[in-house]
Amino acid sequence: MTDPLRFDGRSAIVTGGGRGIGRGYALSLAQRGASVVVADLGGSVDGRGDSSTDAADLVVDEIRAVGGSAVACYASVADPTGAASIVAAAMDSFGRLDIVVNNAGISDPDRFEDISVVRFQRMVEVHYLGTVYVLQAAWPHLRSAGYGRIVNTCSEAVLGINPKLTSYSGAKGGVLGLTRALAHEGAPMGILVNGVAPRAGTRMSDAKTMAHVFDAPEERFAATAQMYPPEQVAPAVVYLSHESCVLNGEILVSGGGAVQRLVFSVTKGLTGDEMTPEDIGRNISTLLDPTDARVVEIPTPP
Repeated sequence: MTDPLRFDGRSAIVTGGGRGIGRGYALSLAQRGASVVVADLGGSVDGRGDSSTDAADLVVDEIRAVGGSAVACYASVADPTGAASIVAAAMDSFGRLDIVVNNAGISDPDRFEDISVVRFQRMVEVHYLGTVYVLQAAWPHLRSAGYGRIVNTCSEAVLGINPKLTSYSGAKGGVLGLTRALAHEGAPMGILVNGVAPRAGTRMSDAKTMAHVFDAPEERFAATAQMYPPEQVAPAVVYLSHESCVLNGEILVSGGGAVQRLVFSVTKGLTGDEMTPEDIGRNISTLLDPTDARVVEIPTPP
C-alpha cells in the first residue's frame, strides 16, 4: 500500500479557504500535517458585498479542534497590501512558506452586452491580479528556499463552453497563461506551478446561478451539489502541493470522482512556401484535424 502523502513541517496558504472547495483544500492539507493560513475575505459571491471574518474563523476552528495548526487572514487578494499580509501571516506564524493555493474567486455571470467595465475590472482584480499579487509576495520566500509548490485555480470556462461567462473566462484565461509561463520560470528554482480546474457544486454554481447562465429552470440543477461535492476536488490539489509531485505547468480537471489532464495542442496543419488565404480555405478540414497533434509541453530546465 502506498504511504500517505504527508506535509509535516510544511506551511501552506489557501486563499478563499473559508468555504466550498477552498475549505476542502485547507482541511485536507491540515489533516496531512501542514500548517495552513486560511485566507478568506468572507465577502459575497459577486464581490460586491460586505466582508466577514466568520468563514475563515470557522475553518481554523475545525482544523484546531482535531489538533491541526492554522491561522486566519481576512485580507483581500485584490489589494496588493492585503495579498502581502496573507504571505506575512504564514511567515510570522510558521516561519516558512512552502505551498500557495490560489483559490479565491467571485462569480458574476451575465451576457457580454450587460456587463459593465467595472464588473469586468472586478473579475480581473480578484481572479487574475489577486493571483499575481499573492504570488509576487510569496515568490521571494519560495525562491530563497529553493522550493515551492503553487496551485492556481483555472477553469474549463476558458474553453468557451458555457454562456454568460465572458468576464469570468477572460480573467481565468489570464490565470491559465500566468500558470504556464510561471511554471517555465520557476522550475530551475525548484518551484513547480500547476493549476486545477474544479468541477464542484458551490455557491458560485448553485441552482439559481446555473439557471441564470443557461436560461433554464432551477430544478434542472438541483442535484449539482450532490453530483459534484466540493471535497472531491481536493485530492488533485493535495497531490500538486506535495514534494513528490513532478508535474509542472499542467492543468488538472478535478471533481465528481474524476481527474483529467487539460491538454494544449497544435495540429499538424498546413505547410507551404507561399501560403494564400485560398489555400487555407480549401484545406480547412486538414488544418483543423487533431490527428497526431503535438501537445505543447513546458520545457524541462537544464
